Amino acid sequence: MRVRALFIVNPKATTTTDRTREVILGALASELKMSVVETAYRDHARGLARQAAADGFELVLSLGGDGTVNEVVNGLLSTPEGLKRPRYAAIPGGSANVFIRALGVSGDPVEATGQVLAAIRSGREREVNLGRVTSDQDDRYFTFCAGFGWDADVVQQVEHERENGRKATPALYAEVAVKLFFGGDIRDPSLTVSTDGKVLEEVYFALVTNTTPWTYAGALPLQPTPASRFELGLDAFALTRSSYWLTGWVLSQMFLPKGLPARGDGYVTWHDQGSLRINSRHPRAFQIDGEYLGEREQVNFHSIPKALRIFC
Repeated sequence: MRVRALFIVNPKATTTTDRTREVILGALASELKMSVVETAYRDHARGLARQAAADGFELVLSLGGDGTVNEVVNGLLSTPEGLKRPRYAAIPGGSANVFIRALGVSGDPVEATGQVLAAIRSGREREVNLGRVTSDQDDRYFTFCAGFGWDADVVQQVEHERENGRKATPALYAEVAVKLFFGGDIRDPSLTVSTDGKVLEEVYFALVTNTTPWTYAGALPLQPTPASRFELGLDAFALTRSSYWLTGWVLSQMFLPKGLPARGDGYVTWHDQGSLRINSRHPRAFQIDGEYLGEREQVNFHSIPKALRIFC
């Protein structure tokens, strides 16, 4: 008997065409009892995934970018008590697909579909830790990263550009990042990072990661916390000095195959943390998994062990 599966498709996924989606759907439908739903608004995928168990689905698949993955994961993890949570499999359709690629799944959606189907056939699953953010406005999981400050400003601006009709490509992210970098957005030391009973003040920009890389520039991974792993607690990076030369050098080190060294001038990193907190003296931009959430003044971060099982 074929597995009953819900396929959640983001029709605005930036790197898939109608033809590609037809090929993927055909391959999945040949082995699964499929129901297909396209998302129509922000957080639609979250609601669909939450409802999946009640509707009798054993498996949820998604086609989209990291934002779609985040919504589906949060929906699955809010499955009503007493219902069996469906299994999950993700097919890349966004511009970066950080979470999917970090799992070892191909960034090519057709190739990834073959990998996912092989995993479903063999019952090959992976159990991964997730991050969780809580604040006066949030209680939400993230799969690979959360950022306070400059990178969240970049995400916000890219979302604005997309609303104006531009496509979310690596080139657009690079353009916006450079513009904000030289515009001074990375030179605000308003953040404080607290962890292990220690407090680090005067931080310009902070990241919390659940794996490596933090993101991709096309095919190149950026690794501020190269020791971060899905099987461990959270890692974090804080920029403690800001000049164009120093910040540019730190960013260049993230492109190296081994990533940024754990210790160096102008920054601090933490490894395998169960929890930490970031405060700001005034509201700053905040993002998780490449999705802008708005401005925050305090966010708590927690590592949630073995939170998600995924075919990959």
